[in-house]
Amino acid sequence: MSLDEVRTIADAVLYEGYLLYPYRASSHKNRSRWQFGVLGPPHATAESFGEEPGMEMQCLLAPQDGPADVTVHLRFLQLQVREVRSAGEDGAEVPVDRLTVDGVSVMSWDEAVEREVVLAAMPLDEPADSVHEVAGGEESEPITDARGAVVGRIVRRRLPLAVRIRANAVMDDGCVRLTVSVTNEHPEPTDTKDAAIRASLIGAHLLLSAHDAAFVSLLEPPAEAAAAAGRCRQRRCWPVLAGPKGATDTLLGAPIILYDYPEVAEQSPGALFDSTEIDEILTLRVMTMTEEEKAEARATDPRAREIIDRCDGMSPADLQQLHGLLRDPHAPRPAALVGPPGDVRDVEPADFDTAGAPWWDPAADASVRPESDAVVIDGVRVAKGSLVRVHPSRRADAQDLFFAGQVARVTAVLADVDGGTHIALVLVDDPASDLHDWYGRYFYFAPDELTPLSVDESAPYREENRS
Repeated sequence: MSLDEVRTIADAVLYEGYLLYPYRASSHKNRSRWQFGVLGPPHATAESFGEEPGMEMQCLLAPQDGPADVTVHLRFLQLQVREVRSAGEDGAEVPVDRLTVDGVSVMSWDEAVEREVVLAAMPLDEPADSVHEVAGGEESEPITDARGAVVGRIVRRRLPLAVRIRANAVMDDGCVRLTVSVTNEHPEPTDTKDAAIRASLIGAHLLLSAHDAAFVSLLEPPAEAAAAAGRCRQRRCWPVLAGPKGATDTLLGAPIILYDYPEVAEQSPGALFDSTEIDEILTLRVMTMTEEEKAEARATDPRAREIIDRCDGMSPADLQQLHGLLRDPHAPRPAALVGPPGDVRDVEPADFDTAGAPWWDPAADASVRPESDAVVIDGVRVAKGSLVRVHPSRRADAQDLFFAGQVARVTAVLADVDGGTHIALVLVDDPASDLHDWYGRYFYFAPDELTPLSVDESAPYREENRS
């Protein structure tokens, strides 16, 4: 398994928060970036709002023949301050928020540089403890006009960083429980928010490769490893299996909770840096930006410029690809996306029945008729028009408590794709019940939350008795 393939997944974690829509430096959202995986300096004052300096992950390995070892890759972003300077008439350079030359603007902004620290082939039977220095630095780049005259300069500065990585392993029910911890050891105090983030490791995450051992899923451990998996503890870093489905030699330790074998949808045309958001929504939002806003975004950051240009150049067919594809939830399939559900789902031939109707189309199952379907509750047939008393028991929604003991009229009996039954209701004493019917906006309860009314109990609620 090539780590480069897993890095494409890890990059979505690495750059989460690097830029946030609307991708402009003047946006309030972009004044609080870097949401995940920030290891702050240990000597930050309370006023600097620095993040915790450490994270720790525990995972399980099943040893194989021979001595086993693990290679640890720590990846993160190092903040880089980009300061734009304008050359005055006397030649002196003055820091400015924005400099426009020949109609093209560039802005002062905080960028980031990718960093990777590698601990190669660490034997599982030997603890490791090492401190690694990450160099700071300063570079400058002249800004010239169309005639070649220098009119300003871009100066980029980075603080040096120091990071400690510890690893140790113990046996647990026939498995090896490996603990990997990462700590920011920046020695200087920081007393402002800007100073703290400049001394932080941003988007920090781990990639582990096992040799002569196999990682064990902590989400779906085999029965013999379930107890050991339950004893693993995570702090700001969650391990999942990575790579092709079924592979056990690579692990991703991420600052957000993923599932085993996460993937980036193949329909996604490129990074949007709200990487766990929905590509279609972000792309459509970019398309609503004015030309002035797009110009500012392009001036904010080269990566923002790529996003704006890519969205501007999308054809209707490209956009349609992002609209989402549904598929049979019962069909075996690989995991779809990195991060929470919601981006683009891929599709397979199994998504369609032999007649060509997708599984979610009512035409695919002519036997489903919510208007006339019924369900038996306590030996009583309940269908559209039936009266029931509501006893909420399944939800954590406080609003459901207001329905306790209320009488409701059934408007439909529905089945979901997982085989569950849901009963749509309106409260008979709700003055807006007619509006709910008109809008088709109902309340939904499970059969075991309802009690059918007897004929005598129903009589006061029948329409002919309520006029």
